[in-house]
Amino acid sequence: MKPLVIPPAAQRDDNSIQMLSAWIAERGQHCTIKVGLWQDNGREEAPAWGIFLADTIRHIANALQEQYGQSAPDTIAAILESLHDELGDPTSDAKGAFRHGHG
Repeated sequence: MKPLVIPPAAQRDDNSIQMLSAWIAERGQHCTIKVGLWQDNGREEAPAWGIFLADTIRHIANALQEQYGQSAPDTIAAILESLHDELGDPTSDAKGAFRHGHG
């Protein structure tokens, strides 16, 4: 296993919440997802996830720019193109089950 570090801000904040964890294992993607946080706080869940994922894409683009010198705007464009293609014509099925609660 090769887990990522927990960001320092999340370590400092007693109210921090892990929203998403994604792994590549057994030749596929495996995720744990915290759904319902926004819904439980009076917001629409789907648009809030859109904002969360957009922020995540920006973090990826910034990391690739810092690590490899790749243009952040070009990276965002490439991610969005790939995302659109994958949603329109998936290379694999999303399988699994949703389980409520924490482990």
